[in-house]
Amino acid sequence: MKNEGEAAKRPDNTAFTQQRLPAWQPILSAGIVIPSFLLIGLAFIGIGIGLFLTSQTIQVWEMDYTGFEKDSPCFRCTILSNQNCTCEVTFSLSTLFSGPVFFYYGLSNYYQNFRKYGVSKDYYQLTGDTGYFKSPEADCSPYAYDSEKNPIVPCGAIANSIFNDTFELYQIINGTKKQVPLDGKGISWWTDYNIKYRNPSSVNSSFAKSFDGTVKPINWPKPAYELDLTDPNNNGFLNQDFLVWMRRAALPQFRKLYRRITDGDYAAGLPAGNYSLKVHYNYPVLSFDGRKKVVFSNVSWMGGKNDFLGIAYLVVGSLCVVMSVVMLVVYAKFKFSDDDDDA
Repeated sequence: MKNEGEAAKRPDNTAFTQQRLPAWQPILSAGIVIPSFLLIGLAFIGIGIGLFLTSQTIQVWEMDYTGFEKDSPCFRCTILSNQNCTCEVTFSLSTLFSGPVFFYYGLSNYYQNFRKYGVSKDYYQLTGDTGYFKSPEADCSPYAYDSEKNPIVPCGAIANSIFNDTFELYQIINGTKKQVPLDGKGISWWTDYNIKYRNPSSVNSSFAKSFDGTVKPINWPKPAYELDLTDPNNNGFLNQDFLVWMRRAALPQFRKLYRRITDGDYAAGLPAGNYSLKVHYNYPVLSFDGRKKVVFSNVSWMGGKNDFLGIAYLVVGSLCVVMSVVMLVVYAKFKFSDDDDDA
């Protein structure tokens, strides 16, 4: 009876249950490892050279316009009492700045990755849920209500601190200014515009009425439904500049896309010559030792200018080649000598 019970509990006599399936185990011999390291190293070096050379072909031009220096054309705009201040900076390009040209604004010493700042928003508001317009989430504090206890929409520190400098670019031709068209359509992430953010439904009422009983963020000059009076599809939580700002930067020095230069006479890029950039200076940064700059850049098949990626491939590839040489020397010194002794 005991043998019958043990036989009943015994697994079936198959290759799978008895672990007799065929298996393969690599044997990492010197003849395999050393050539593999060498080939991987050479491949990485080739990729690194290609990435680095491609990065060098990308044009980047940047200019600080903070106005920290007293001789800066924007110095007078740093005085907080100067409201609606504009300044004009000029520059020149010696060669064609190939298009399409991407126009960025850059900020430094600005910590968008600070945790309390990062959670200071109401996801329900930003998805168009009007039920949260009158009762913002506690995470928005102290930017949930104004001094008169009116709810703020959109609430939170991120929305309240949106970058609001604006720019106009002109090419100077024979002493006259020709405005360069700046395209602001589609500059945000596709997922942000189509999935993550939504405007409140306005089927039975006007879009502005959805915000009745609320106030704009403290630092905003206009409410969300009037961010772009020229394009009704670029208002509310689906405003392109708003979406770009709401995607937080990971590092304290960053740049965000402002516009693209792709139309008209500038579709091929910015021709060599003199230019003037008119800045509507609204965003104060000197209080936290920040800096502001504008950046023009173009792209290649690998994206924007990034020397680090090519250098990283070159370093890793070089290390692999060096390691293959070291392993070959060690193998030759110890393995070959043993063979000679046996002979």
